[in-house]
Amino acid sequence: MEQEVKILVVDDEDRIRRLLKMYLERENYIIDEAADGEEAIEKAMTNDYHCILLDLMMPKKDGVEVCKELREEKTTPIIMLTAKGEEANRVQGFEVGADDYIVKPFSPREVVLRVKAVLRRSSQTSFLHTDPTARDIIVYPHLSIDHDAHRVTADGKEVNLTPKEYELLHFLAKSPDKVFDREHLLKEVWQYEFFGDLRTVDTHIKRLREKLNRVSEKAAGMIVTVWGVGYKFEAGNE
Repeated sequence: MEQEVKILVVDDEDRIRRLLKMYLERENYIIDEAADGEEAIEKAMTNDYHCILLDLMMPKKDGVEVCKELREEKTTPIIMLTAKGEEANRVQGFEVGADDYIVKPFSPREVVLRVKAVLRRSSQTSFLHTDPTARDIIVYPHLSIDHDAHRVTADGKEVNLTPKEYELLHFLAKSPDKVFDREHLLKEVWQYEFFGDLRTVDTHIKRLREKLNRVSEKAAGMIVTVWGVGYKFEAGNE
């Protein structure tokens, strides 16, 4: 029997919550709702959701504050819902750990497709299912990635990554020394044609390096910027 997929929809507008709930329930997802940032944190901390749809501008605590607090404890995929004029806040949302964003006004069908893309990536690598019959492990001198366990260790210490940070690292590490431009990374890691800000990749790379650097400078140094082109994973000669 397949595991039920639980999604938290956070928005201060009843109309938007009802609309998203209706479309997502058609996919047989279990939907919880929160009307403000404080309620969102309370529910997200006490439940294990497969995805959180999080409005950026809300009373009590905004989406950036909520995302920042959740990332201290949870790696649940977070899709930010933002208005068109909130670009600076959107970038800030990526910096504190959001995995994706959808601009209002949006098509509910687009939201469903984005959620499915997040769930598909998560289910292949983390908490929806694992394949116990095979081990997919990438090992470098200062870094190892256990793809079945969704675990990254740098110099023997575990690194806690969000699903999107993990996918970005795994994608780069699978092809050492190959340079990928931002557009290609967005298409491959995010799994759809992405017409957003290319800084999405930059902010995720920055967070990834920071987390690796806390336990291993050499592991962090494997993610190399190729100026004017994009990024690559440099395995080194050790």
